[in-house]
Amino acid sequence: MRKPLVAAVFALAIAGAGAAPAVAAPDAKEAAAPTLQAVNLAGTVALSNCSGSVIRFPNSLDTDPALVLSNGHCLTSGFLDPGEVLTNQTSTRTFGLLNSSGTRVATLRASKLAYATMTDTDVSIYQLTSTYATIKNSYGISALTVQDTHPTAGTAITVASGYWKRLYNCSIDGFAYRLKEGDWTWKDSVRYTSACQTIGGTSGSPVIDQSTGKVVAVNNTGNEDGESCTVNNPCEVSETGTVTVRQGINYAQEIYQIPACFTTGNQLNLSASACVLPKP
Repeated sequence: MRKPLVAAVFALAIAGAGAAPAVAAPDAKEAAAPTLQAVNLAGTVALSNCSGSVIRFPNSLDTDPALVLSNGHCLTSGFLDPGEVLTNQTSTRTFGLLNSSGTRVATLRASKLAYATMTDTDVSIYQLTSTYATIKNSYGISALTVQDTHPTAGTAITVASGYWKRLYNCSIDGFAYRLKEGDWTWKDSVRYTSACQTIGGTSGSPVIDQSTGKVVAVNNTGNEDGESCTVNNPCEVSETGTVTVRQGINYAQEIYQIPACFTTGNQLNLSASACVLPKP
């Protein structure tokens, strides 16, 4: 787990092997490769101790209050206990909004912490006092859209850190059935390939699909020392219980399930039929 920078600043090395490309028969028509685009920092935010991004869901309206996505372990109150879920808590936390070049153009303010947990996933979502339309009209910056389908191995991605104003480009190497770190367990975590050499402070960064520009995960942890299942040294646990330690490998948490838990006006509804997020 990437500790908030007020506690420690440490480097994160991400390693992993991508799948080899398939070789087509000599007369086979090559499939068109996805068109990749250069991702920038527009819409990312800097927290006091982590990174984050202004997000919207596929059904969000421009008049809805905007949301900020980060990690559950980035709360100013510290790490949440396993099984702990926070919802709709008053908050006045501020976020530095960045433009495409990483220049801070505004300070956004939360009205509440809509949702946070470190159980099954590692996520925090703040509701802002500003709408998407207000942010767009005032600063020319649009929110990043959350992809509501499962990410795909091999996808070219960018981890965009608002805290460091840096971009890290790599690919999704695969998925960990369970990722265990200390007392916490996360489900179906995203594993990166080695090109994303992220550092402390990138916690909460959006993981952006380079072909669609959508957010497919939220950056959160990595195995630093080769230890097994300890804090800062997560291990992978398979469906059969096999434990795998990948020193230097880093991970993100999926977010495709989150849109189903928010209803009209970007309001949290954990009782929605399709919502599978942990409940208080």
